Amino acid sequence: QVQLVESGAGLVQSGGSLRLSCAASGRTISSYAMGWFRQAPGKEREFVAGISRGGGSTYYADSVKGRFTISRDDAKNTVYLQMNSLKPEDTAVYHCAAKYGTGWYEVVTQYDYWGQGTQVTVSS
Repeated sequence: QVQLVESGAGLVQSGGSLRLSCAASGRTISSYAMGWFRQAPGKEREFVAGISRGGGSTYYADSVKGRFTISRDDAKNTVYLQMNSLKPEDTAVYHCAAKYGTGWYEVVTQYDYWGQGTQVTVSS
């Protein structure tokens, strides 16, 4: 079992930045691909960013490409999401997820473990 806990929630003005963290416990994440997803009220959970095992490959949703950066520190068993140039439409609960295996994944059902999420609110 892998337990994931997100942190870094906040209220920020449009154009601002936030850094989310996802701390894992139970197992080392070095064997897992990791992802960030978000869910706004009344909407389905959507893929934001993914990073492969070892960090060699990253992938982003078109809506965040060039603004968000996913990274991982396996020594700290932690994954990060640096979010810059935030927009009101980025407002959502952000979840991290872990998938055992290589590559990266953008489908919700592909992931094995999920965190409870952390709220990001961007005001205009």
